[in-house]
Amino acid sequence: MFNTLARFADPVYCVLRLVSGLLFASHGAQKVFGLFGGRVAEAPLMIFGGWVELAGGILIALGLLTRPAAFMASGMMAVAYFMAHAGGGWHPVMNKGELAVVYCFLFLYFFFYGPGRYSIDRMIWKDRTVGRD
Repeated sequence: MFNTLARFADPVYCVLRLVSGLLFASHGAQKVFGLFGGRVAEAPLMIFGGWVELAGGILIALGLLTRPAAFMASGMMAVAYFMAHAGGGWHPVMNKGELAVVYCFLFLYFFFYGPGRYSIDRMIWKDRTVGRD
């Protein structure tokens, strides 16, 4: 049974990268443009974070420069958690930081795993190993 499921690993990984990247970019669009019910950020660090979310999310979704984008996004989410959430309690659910923690570790996984088989990185650098095959 698990051998049958293994053949779906690459497409499912692509969908995970695509969906999480687009959702992350949506958070950036909220901060930068005020879209999706958000407000335009006023603090310089929030504006910078919004641009990292927007650009990084798009790059991750496309599978373009996936590792650098995922590394930046993961680091930014770690900083966001400790700057904005950690002071509100010891547990991420209590301090409303669970999304930052999930994004941080998901993007860290993307950094180590790579862009995957269905990505622009793979199309550009097809002669080199890009992620796991």
